[in-house]
Amino acid sequence: MQTKDPVNKSLASFVEGSTESNIGPALVNRAASTGGNGNYSGREAGVAGPVSVEPTDEELCRRIAERDSAAFEMLVERHQARTFRLASSILANEADGHDVSQEAFIRLYQAAHRFDGRSRFSTWFYRIVVNLCIDHQRRNRWWRKVSPLSGSLDDSEGPPIDPPSDEPGPELAAIRSQTEVQLRKALAQLSPSQRAAVLLQVQEDLSSREIAAVLKCSETTARVHLHRGVTRLMKVLKAS
Repeated sequence: MQTKDPVNKSLASFVEGSTESNIGPALVNRAASTGGNGNYSGREAGVAGPVSVEPTDEELCRRIAERDSAAFEMLVERHQARTFRLASSILANEADGHDVSQEAFIRLYQAAHRFDGRSRFSTWFYRIVVNLCIDHQRRNRWWRKVSPLSGSLDDSEGPPIDPPSDEPGPELAAIRSQTEVQLRKALAQLSPSQRAAVLLQVQEDLSSREIAAVLKCSETTARVHLHRGVTRLMKVLKAS
């Protein structure tokens, strides 16, 4: 009898258990009882056990490269909600966000051996998610003007500006206070690079350097995307 590929097994659970951001309860249940290698990592009721140290994302990714299915399930559990939230916010559609999230984890499994550890796992993985979102929008054609994330063509409107400070200002606090519906409508007015930059800072708390790594651009360009995105977003929110 042929053994089912672990990524297909895991992603079958991913799909079957998906409801909005809770993508894979089956994966959560299994990962919660194991420490990533099939052994119990916690303590049974009333039984003292050794203290377990949670593996880092980077360690789990290295194990996934060796086709460790338990490590893959643990990483899916750890990042599924944030991945769904980011993809759904960029695409402004929960169904599309779920599809892209699933594809992102497939890509993660396939490309885990390419992760070299020079950046944080989250930076490397968010790059996969953002690129898949842009590809999805291109395929669906309704986003007529999509420019490469590494360029600045979508920010060509308006004069050049000095790169703003990396320190979060009151605008970000105001954006975080908006309801999901208000924010989603306002985000639809931003260019792809601006939207990705704003979401990566507002939702994921990434610095401009980390945003630059995700978008594959210079830190100065990332700050410009962020500044223009926040400025436009505030104008839209105030007008509404």
